[in-house]
Amino acid sequence: MRCKQKIVKLSLIDSKDDSFRITTQTNVDHLMDSIHHVGMLNLPLLVEKETGYKIVCGFRRIEACRRLNRADLEVRILESHTKQLECITYAITDNSLQRPLNLIEQSISINLLFPFFKEVSVLGQELSAMGLPENPSIIKKIKELCHLPESIQNGILSNTISLAMALELGRLQQNAGEGFAKLFKTLKLSLNKQKEILTLVKEISLREDIPILKVIKNGRVQKILANKDLDRNQKIRKIRIYLKQRRFPVITAAEKEFESHLKKLKIGSETKLIPPDNFEGTTYILKLFFKNLTELKDRQSSIDALIKNPSLNKILDRPN
Repeated sequence: MRCKQKIVKLSLIDSKDDSFRITTQTNVDHLMDSIHHVGMLNLPLLVEKETGYKIVCGFRRIEACRRLNRADLEVRILESHTKQLECITYAITDNSLQRPLNLIEQSISINLLFPFFKEVSVLGQELSAMGLPENPSIIKKIKELCHLPESIQNGILSNTISLAMALELGRLQQNAGEGFAKLFKTLKLSLNKQKEILTLVKEISLREDIPILKVIKNGRVQKILANKDLDRNQKIRKIRIYLKQRRFPVITAAEKEFESHLKKLKIGSETKLIPPDNFEGTTYILKLFFKNLTELKDRQSSIDALIKNPSLNKILDRPN
């Protein structure tokens, strides 16, 4: 890298030109303290433009100096004919050497480099040298992230949305994807629960022929979210129950009817009656719990009483 050190006026540095910005970090408070007490240990890297300078590395360092009301700044300046690919490589390397890049920063890096490589495998080799993923399929997935709505990107940065889920939300209509991102952030759902709720909402949308966003903007869902008397886990449980009931109304009705008759059977904790999965079919399972022969004989009496109970007939005579 050919460059020269020089003191330049901050007013000549164009901080609005984000051509080579990699970082998603915006806070500069600790940098201001460091620069004020210790000075600039790693000089920003600039490249000359027609009027003034473009930042290659050091966006946050320069912003910190602006906030410290510095008029001049010592920097490194690349030769004016430095190629764009070189500048991009310097920018990525400067950031990746300081800390592991998050997924959005990796996506920005890949998108900057992508136009210069005809084959993803060759791009992978370049990325690998900078400590970034080299697997072609992973590269293609990460590449899409910085094109997603900001709310989904923020979900990735806050670790509330995974790479796989972000891409799935990105395939939805923009407002729908943003709606899910907000919901997932509010409830801090695990990946499995995110998948469950997304699947239920998509299936409700298809079944009722309505937009996905309309399902999650439903008054019942919003009322649950706004209820200050419910903690996060209670809200999650109520929303899941509501969506399941709406998605599977027949099964839900069958479950309620079964539970109603089951209470009337009064079979106790030592006996368990299990209905067919999703109430599809006619085969029921009766489980008995006992420790010895005496308890087993007691269970026999319970079974005789169970057989004579009219509520059992109502359960077994359920139409399929």
